[in-house]
Amino acid sequence: MTFDEAMTFQAEFCEQGGAPVTARVCRALAAGLDRTTATGRRVHDWPGNRIADAMPLRLVAPYHALFRKGAIPAFDTVEAIRAATAAHDDWICGWLDGPPQTNEPARSASFMAALLVLADRFGLPFELLEIGSSAGLNLLIDRYRYDLGGSVAGPERSPVLIEPAWRGSPPPQADVRIASVRGVDIAPIDVTDPAAAERLMGYVWIDAPERIARVEAAIRMIRERPVDMVQGDAADWVEARLTEPQATGSARVLMHSIVWQYLSPGGQARITAAMEAAGAAATRDRPLAWVRMEADTERKTIQLHMTAWPGGQVEHRAAVHPHGAWLEWLA
Repeated sequence: MTFDEAMTFQAEFCEQGGAPVTARVCRALAAGLDRTTATGRRVHDWPGNRIADAMPLRLVAPYHALFRKGAIPAFDTVEAIRAATAAHDDWICGWLDGPPQTNEPARSASFMAALLVLADRFGLPFELLEIGSSAGLNLLIDRYRYDLGGSVAGPERSPVLIEPAWRGSPPPQADVRIASVRGVDIAPIDVTDPAAAERLMGYVWIDAPERIARVEAAIRMIRERPVDMVQGDAADWVEARLTEPQATGSARVLMHSIVWQYLSPGGQARITAAMEAAGAAATRDRPLAWVRMEADTERKTIQLHMTAWPGGQVEHRAAVHPHGAWLEWLA
């Protein structure tokens, strides 16, 4: 897939996701960048799979960051892109070095919907494990308030209410008890650092002011009380966590959102093997579950799947907006 094709693919994805401004930015980048700049050469000569590497999202973010801090007046036209690139070429190019970290608290709605099903099924407290935690905003899952099609969860006085537009029947109303939440990321973002927090905000699409407000509120929550997140390789961490003793009368859950595509095939295989091995040893009073909200590139949509052991049957639970704006529940 060429650079132009990758940016068009991302633009169409944004349009389907209700982000027309970001779609315009993608199309402007496709038309405005050529090999006369370092940024242009980098994206036109990209050595890997541009979509799997999320190159379009890496590219959009620095322009949004420049706009947020008032360094450029706009970034959704060819002229604006060319002017911004000419003025900030090296700085923009540096954003391409690593994958985007589009941490979005509303993705916790998918996790919580799955936990309501598991709580109804097992009736046990949860030990939650998240890979690709980024800035740790989804590790606040037990501190957010949720309204999921009428099924509610979380503390009533939470400063963040997550209430996606709900399609279909609601998940079961159940008592979700969360004993612990831990996460890992290959390059975690410390949002107590203002510069790091502002970099994270660059990845939030400009179309959604409610997302911007929600992420800013989550950042304040982490600054008030940090989350349990470490730096490390996802496969190494999962293998290590699954070898730890699991208390009788507790349910262990691995969860992740929009991270699988960034893992190497070897890392994916190791995590899958570790979960299947741990699942084979799961019992009714020590169950295991795997909740994943990941991209379906053929459909250009995000799907929520869940596997629970004992049993190990893959359950397709929902189609989900990439940033949690809506969720179509498949009962």
